[in-house]
Formats: sequence, structure tokens, C-alpha cells
Amino acid sequence: MTYGMDTSVILRIITSEPYPLAEKVQTRVAEIIAAGGEFIISELPASEAYYSLQHFYGRTKEEAIMALRALADEDGISFSPEAAAALATPDAWKATPGFVDRMIVNGYVARGHVTISCEKDFRRLDLTEVIS
Repeated sequence: MTYGMDTSVILRIITSEPYPLAEKVQTRVAEIIAAGGEFIISELPASEAYYSLQHFYGRTKEEAIMALRALADEDGISFSPEAAAALATPDAWKATPGFVDRMIVNGYVARGHVTISCEKDFRRLDLTEVIS
């Protein structure tokens, strides 16, 4: 069975805080994977975790991206194709458009849609129209 992973679970795994709950989360996730289950992380919880790691846990953009990449390297845990592509961007923590913007556009592109934005940096991405 495939499970979705929400932001609270992602943060417990990455930060191990608060410890008692993080330990329960890690144990349950390990049990599910050992039983043949797998986890997928979609764009929204990936975005929330990225921002939460910075704003609530004091991580830099680079540290947040590296933590999410490390999570993606765990057996039984993967990101949606749109999130995985954004994570794979070289130097994703300093890329323009940024990590979350790339996931937004990737999600629309995957559905065959054009993204309309007022952000000039979006011109660098496929299937975007910038209104300025």
C-alpha cells in the first residue's frame, strides 16, 4: 500500500522533535516500510516542510533542501515527480525561480497546463506566461 506523508510527519523525521512523538513516527514509518508499504510526499507537504524548516527550526534554504533530499534517499520514501524534479535542480536553494515555484510549475506542466504568473523569473521555466 502507498501512504501519503504530511508535513508533521516529515518534520518529525527530519528534526526528531519533539523526541517522544518523533520516535513514534519513525517506528511507525519503519513498520509500514518493513511490511512492504511505501510513502509518497506531494508538493504541498514538501513546500510546507521546506518553509517550516527555515522559519521554525532555523535551517537555511540549503539545509532545508539537503534534509528533504536525504529523506528522498530513504528506502520506501519518495517524492511526487513534480517535487522530485524541483529537489533535483542543481543548487536548488539558490535557483531562480525557487524550489516551491518550480514545484508549482511542474505540477501544472504534468497536467498539461500553462502557468500564468507576474513573476519575471518564471520566464526561465517551460510552459509559463508572465504578465508584467
